[in-house]
Parts: sequence; structure tokens; C-alpha cells
Amino acid sequence: MNLSSKLLEEAVNAFASLPGIGKKTALRLVLHLVTREVETVDQFGDAIVKMRREIKSCKVCHNLSDEELCNICRDQRRDQQVICVVESIRDVMAIEDTGQYRGMYHVLGGVISPLEGIGPGELTIDSLEQRLAAGEVREVVMAISPTIEGETTIFYISKRLKDLDLKISTIARGVSFGGELEYADELTLGRSIVARVPYQRQE
Repeated sequence: MNLSSKLLEEAVNAFASLPGIGKKTALRLVLHLVTREVETVDQFGDAIVKMRREIKSCKVCHNLSDEELCNICRDQRRDQQVICVVESIRDVMAIEDTGQYRGMYHVLGGVISPLEGIGPGELTIDSLEQRLAAGEVREVVMAISPTIEGETTIFYISKRLKDLDLKISTIARGVSFGGELEYADELTLGRSIVARVPYQRQE
């Protein structure tokens, strides 16, 4: 891509480094910003920088937050006795969009995948166990993508929690096996949460 400006080229390359954005889309975005008022672009840039510098990981559930605790963990109207375990922050957003779940969350930060070098120690399983050790939670909902790695993760966590007095359930398989949770439509995902089933632990 031959551009007349080095500054333009650097901006295009910066946008193109984002996932899902190719050079043509990046160029279109940059050309749009070039036509805006400088103050508008400053506000855009400041918002991105401020977000990156100040956003935190919730110290309880590991969701993104502006403060030590995220809005969900601070909301006393939610069911504190149910924790939905998910792979990523995007999954929290997907489930929240369904409007079908009013419990708490725990973000693992991925799934167990030996081929990618991700073991239990790389996930937030220890902090999940610590949350549950208090004995105030009655149900853990495994809302993890139905893939081989996801099933392995559910199995591993259920083994870790087997001595605790709580119900372990999984989302109903309206979500197809091998699919990614964040790409499921809201209706299917919502029904899967509502129609969750007890997890059959294999010894």
C-alpha cells in the first residue's frame, strides 16, 4: 500500500494490527479520523490510553472493572449463591446480553490446553476454589465452550471441587459441540443457561 504520508502509513499499520481489521479497513478508519476535528481525535485517543492505563481486573471474579470490584460483584441484587464459570470476559458479556442470568461470575482466563502450553496453573482455578471454600455458594454453572479443551477443563475443575457441598451444572447443549460460546446467538445461549443440567462427574 503506497501512501503519500509516513504518518498516515504508521496510523494505518497501527489499526491493521488489531484483530479482524485489514489494511483497507484500517485505511478507511484513518481517513475518517483525518477529516475530524483535532479535539475529537484527541478525545478518541485519550479514551483509549485512559482505558488501557486505568482498567483493572476485578479482584474477585477477574472481569474487567474500573475499580477493585466490578459492577456485577458489587450488585447486591444478584444471586450470590450461584457462580457461572466462563473462559473469557467476552463470555460474560455474551451471557449478560441474554438477560437470563442474575448470579455471579468467575473468569478462568482460558481453558486447559496442553498443546498451547496452558495448564491449570495459568488459569484462575485456585481463586475459584478459594471463593467456594467459604461455603456460601450452592451452585457452580460451567458455561464453558463445548470443545475438547472445554470438556477437559470442566472435568478437571469438577474433580477439584468434588469434596465441596455444592451443585455443579453445565449449560444445556443448545450450544453445538465444538462451537465458541461468544458466537452463539442470544436466544440459544439464554436457553442454555436457563436449562442447565447437573454435571455428571466421571471418576
